[in-house]
Amino acid sequence: MTETQIREQISEMGRSLFDRGLTFGSTGNISVRVEDGWLMTPTGSSLGSLDPERISKLDLNGSLVSGDAPTKEAFLHTTMYECRPNAGAIVHLHSTHSVAASCLHDVDPSNVLPPLTAYYVMRIGVLPLIPYFPPGDVNLATAVKEMASCHHAVLLANHGPIVAGKSLEDAVYATEELEETAKLFLALQGMKTRPLSREQVADLQRRFPSAT
Repeated sequence: MTETQIREQISEMGRSLFDRGLTFGSTGNISVRVEDGWLMTPTGSSLGSLDPERISKLDLNGSLVSGDAPTKEAFLHTTMYECRPNAGAIVHLHSTHSVAASCLHDVDPSNVLPPLTAYYVMRIGVLPLIPYFPPGDVNLATAVKEMASCHHAVLLANHGPIVAGKSLEDAVYATEELEETAKLFLALQGMKTRPLSREQVADLQRRFPSAT
């Protein structure tokens, strides 16, 4: 895929996420690894109306090469890429149900959501909670780095998920699966639930090992 095609794909995927209510306003950001750096959505931009030609391009040192200034959360993306060399793309959203789950008092910080469905286990697996930091706080990168080597998806407390994938499609699909599972989790609050057993989870992990 050429860089021009990747830029178009970022724009199309961003618009799809926006149109389906998975992001809103100027929240959320997307990045894709390219041979000589990264393409990232610009700061202050809406994922619903991205201009492919204005998408930020960063070199391998994280410096802006072309396009508009990148998202102020670019450091989160570069940190995830550093920890996950097989990752080809990263999606960070402020999706409603995932953020709501990150605000609950009694969730397990080592794994916020239970294994409610097979596809959640296959696409996310374990979801650690990163403590709260103000937006743009570089200390957040340190906290993410502690988890990113072992987990391709993390949930920022009172903020939202960051999900890495082999490709942009993989990262988007996994983010969507996380959001739907968070929605199920919230809908089932106060009810007796039957998540997948440890044996069932282990079987899925053997059958579908993560490549990121």
